[in-house]
Amino acid sequence: MVAFQPLSEPTTINPTSHRDTKTNVTKPGIAKCTLVALSGFAVFSAHDALIKALPDYSVFQIGFFSVLFSFVPFTLFLAVSRKEFSLRPKNTKLVAIRCCSILGSMLFAFYAFRNLPLTQVYALIFSAPLIITVLAIPILGEKVKLFRWMAVLIGFAGVIVVLGAQFGSLGMGHIAGILCALCSATTAVVTRKIGASESTLTLIVYPLLINLSICGLALIKVYKPMPGIVLLAMCAIGLFAVMGQSLLIYAYRNAPAQYIAPFQYSQMIWAVIIGMVFFSEIPQLNILLGASIIIASGILIVWREMQVSSNKPILNTRNFRSVSGPQAFSRESDRAEVNDEQPQKNE
Repeated sequence: MVAFQPLSEPTTINPTSHRDTKTNVTKPGIAKCTLVALSGFAVFSAHDALIKALPDYSVFQIGFFSVLFSFVPFTLFLAVSRKEFSLRPKNTKLVAIRCCSILGSMLFAFYAFRNLPLTQVYALIFSAPLIITVLAIPILGEKVKLFRWMAVLIGFAGVIVVLGAQFGSLGMGHIAGILCALCSATTAVVTRKIGASESTLTLIVYPLLINLSICGLALIKVYKPMPGIVLLAMCAIGLFAVMGQSLLIYAYRNAPAQYIAPFQYSQMIWAVIIGMVFFSEIPQLNILLGASIIIASGILIVWREMQVSSNKPILNTRNFRSVSGPQAFSRESDRAEVNDEQPQKNE
């Protein structure tokens, strides 16, 4: 039996700190980064719970105001930044596709969270790595062999288990959850394709502007007056998005991705707790079983990806879905910004 060992991983890793050999800078340890990542995913769970708790407003209205409130702190961040980046995209078509997939991921997720139990939505969203693996073949030239194909098929079987008796009569919430996973996977693979050549501003500002523009136009038809408490909740959603992304950026920039990526699945634990405590949602056995199958297949794919993949499309995906705020910087854009802190050499 061959013992599992991450590619190019040093034989020992200090849990409290380690030195980046490229920059000669001491970075936080793995333990600290995993705690930061867990905090980030917990913040995203609070973000999703607030969306579910909002009264009956259109997803376009929720999207517009939550993105607006996340855009403000991000703009302030840009104002104090010393760096200058170009806003001219080098691959207009793929940048446009990415903007549309980010918008779709956000709106479909919002609709799913408002119409399905939290655990079921997360289970469907967690199928995104399966789709990433498939899309990486034509877009990134990824070579997927038998092991990962088997893991993908097992994961899709888990999706069928999650849907259970509803598989033959899917509601709009289920369709939205599946489309959210598809859009998220598209975003991840396209980001992997163009991340090294596009500036960080291009990757972050254009999706925000597209979200505000499309949702703003839709407000002409769907707007409903909001009391102050609802407006405050939408503000919190936007701020949670910025906070969660900031924590993930910190964790991924200071620790190897294989130590951070699996913690995305911790959101299922929060979904069970929040669903039971605040929404009286009792997780159904088929959802928990299906989610376990999907998560297990995702971890198997990541494990195999670490061993044989040069693209590592899942390991380089910092969040399986888009949220109502700036998207986490891609690993590729980290490498492209020579003035930024270098990522780990073993990634």
